[in-house]
Amino acid sequence: MPEGESGGMNLIRATEAEVLADAPGSRITLLTDTDTLTSNRATFEPGATGAPPHFHTKATEVFFVLSGRLTVLFDDEVVTLGEGDFLTVPPRVPHAFAPAPGSAADVLVTFTPGMDRFDYYRLLDRVNRGEADPREIRESQERYDNHYVDSPVWRV
Repeated sequence: MPEGESGGMNLIRATEAEVLADAPGSRITLLTDTDTLTSNRATFEPGATGAPPHFHTKATEVFFVLSGRLTVLFDDEVVTLGEGDFLTVPPRVPHAFAPAPGSAADVLVTFTPGMDRFDYYRLLDRVNRGEADPREIRESQERYDNHYVDSPVWRV
């Protein structure tokens, strides 16, 4: 049973958390990945690409901006979140995110229920380092409940 599943404490020390680079200028700090909750800290440098348009069929994704500014696609609307802003994206709603132009962003990202996503982030890290084929990301859509979509609004 994963840590925290029995109702016990699930403590992740900052010095012990796994940190990955999923794209240039982007880091993901893995925090917890249980049946009930998956959480990471996403840190973006100015100009980082962020996450392309996608949706999840089972999980709600929650964003809490710790610092900086984050631009988010929510269905057909683009909004900019600032420090302390909180956004919930329900299942099946297309969304994407990146640091706002000229800004960095530090964001707590949480999924509920948990989605066994840490291996997805590790795949992104391997692709970023040239150790895995980018096609593996598309091929993993069902496994990690990360379904990519086109968004003319986000492309603009």
